[in-house]
Amino acid sequence: MLAFKSEEQSHLQLVEREEIEDEEDLFEAIDKLTTHGINAGDVKKLQDAGIYTCNGLMMHTKKSLTGIKGLSEAKVDKICEAVEKIVNVGYITGSDALLKRKAVIRITTGSQALDELLGGGIETLSITEAFGEFRSGKTQLAHTLCVSTQLPTNMKGGNGKVAYIDTEGTFRPDRIVPIAERFGMDPGAVLDNIIYARAYTYEHQYNLLLGLAAKMAEEPFRLLIVDSVIALFRVDFTGRGELAERQQKLAQMLSRLIKIAEEFNVAVYMTNQVIADPGGGVFISDPKKPAGGHVLAHAATIRLMFRKGKGEQRVCKVFDAPNLPEAEAISFPILY
Repeated sequence: MLAFKSEEQSHLQLVEREEIEDEEDLFEAIDKLTTHGINAGDVKKLQDAGIYTCNGLMMHTKKSLTGIKGLSEAKVDKICEAVEKIVNVGYITGSDALLKRKAVIRITTGSQALDELLGGGIETLSITEAFGEFRSGKTQLAHTLCVSTQLPTNMKGGNGKVAYIDTEGTFRPDRIVPIAERFGMDPGAVLDNIIYARAYTYEHQYNLLLGLAAKMAEEPFRLLIVDSVIALFRVDFTGRGELAERQQKLAQMLSRLIKIAEEFNVAVYMTNQVIADPGGGVFISDPKKPAGGHVLAHAATIRLMFRKGKGEQRVCKVFDAPNLPEAEAISFPILY
């Protein structure tokens, strides 16, 4: 799968096989339910609804499961009982939680300074949000991650494929080519390992996320990019009268993103726009804040603020993170 030049091909295939073997331990396929007395027809109904793993099934409420055509409350109860025998849904010790954190992969951003700021790179099992005004480097970093994710893990990559959901029409495959060449990779193979979709409405965007489960259950994905997460919501919902509904739909979308990250051990990188903050006060030199409000702020694990520096320099600041210092800022050259 991975896209290096031919002299390293055999080594890369070995890396790929090892990764796939490890991947099997991360989630249990939904087909396992048949060994616990669940009808194969009912399993097929779950798959048709976008549920392909037992871990993913546990992330749905019974109310949403009974909404699947052909599943009664009695059947849902039986399915939930069977899943609890396969997947541990109770408490674990702090030591076990630490062991689980060892499954986290940090994907290089291509910039040493930015990697150091992030503690090694973009993390799997979490959502990384990058916000800033136009031309601040958010989409450029997304393009770089499309390539670096395909590097083997011993080269600070993710050894996996990339899914890219584009809501603003800014994905440029021709920009992937020089980035791939910079990493010594075959551009054609790199592009083949990226699946791309252009979303036009917030409903389309959500449906694309639902359809990803089938692909991620079959192939080793390591990165999901949504560029940008808020753009279609700002178009499809207008005025204060629709604000509550917009935030509710946005929360559902973000909930789906974090479930994908945890279910398949992928990194989610989403870009966000900024809005003017007139109430910021006269003493604030740059009165802008990220769009999406508190709903988006609570959903993102790591929030990065991008702004323009001198010339082609871009400044990245850790705005919020559970394990990184908040006030640290760096400059890194925009990569092309």
